[in-house]
Amino acid sequence: MKIKNKEILCVGEVLWDRLPSGAKPGGAPMNVALHLNAIGLDVAIASSIGNDEAGCELKMFLEDSGLSTDYIQTDEALATSEVLVHLDENNNATYEICEPVAWDCIRLTESLMQKAKRSGLMIYGSLASRNPMTRETLLSLLDYDGIKLIDVNFRKPYDSQTVVEKLLEKADIAKLNDDELLVFAQWHNKMNCDEKSLIKWFVSKYNLKMVCVTKGEKGALLYCNGEFYEHYGFKVIAVDTVGAGDAFLAGLIAGLLHEKKPTDAFAFACATGAFVASKEGATPKYEMNEINSILNIN
Repeated sequence: MKIKNKEILCVGEVLWDRLPSGAKPGGAPMNVALHLNAIGLDVAIASSIGNDEAGCELKMFLEDSGLSTDYIQTDEALATSEVLVHLDENNNATYEICEPVAWDCIRLTESLMQKAKRSGLMIYGSLASRNPMTRETLLSLLDYDGIKLIDVNFRKPYDSQTVVEKLLEKADIAKLNDDELLVFAQWHNKMNCDEKSLIKWFVSKYNLKMVCVTKGEKGALLYCNGEFYEHYGFKVIAVDTVGAGDAFLAGLIAGLLHEKKPTDAFAFACATGAFVASKEGATPKYEMNEINSILNIN
């Protein structure tokens, strides 16, 4: 899979996660962008905030993190997104997402089109496409010739088969979790397949070049070039799982762009996800040596 350059564009939701312990910046595309930026890659985030205090604070957070806000739009009518995060006894998160919010109406601007055209890799999720305006903007951006990676991010009731499959048709790479894979199996009467057979079917069905399936504390599976790579994850004491999957994805992308072997890229991804699970919030500050220590100790 050849990429024309290492310029990355993430498109989708930016928001405040309202955790029991307080507010933390979040949103899967933003989390991935922040981690990629921290790793040292050339990444930008395209989204929309409201003309309100929460939006100003979110924009300041991004700027302080060193991430460009050139493609963050401001909506005069809609508020900045906030999500209520509920943690169970194992610190696994569920989400209560308000609607409509500013990122439901990301506009197709000339500067955003040019950025997408230049980028070698575009990362997008399914959640931001719940609203027709952002969905049409995203589908237009996906017509350019870079590599496209979809992060399947089912959040009920925003898990429409019609919408998700339209987005998958444009993708080269897909990342999803094992529960989400079973949803696709149910849609197409494939429930009798074992996991690896189901992944092979998924690749063929949507004409993908690579698929990654995360399995929480059980690790993850990567399928590319006709081969499976499996990692059983790293044992850490979880504080919360918010953003761990986003960190995992950033680690995998970084490893692949740095032309690591799939096994090494996969291990780095699992260590990055484990690190974030061991911290509070989706985008904790970290140094690379902390992730490397997880790789070396386990």
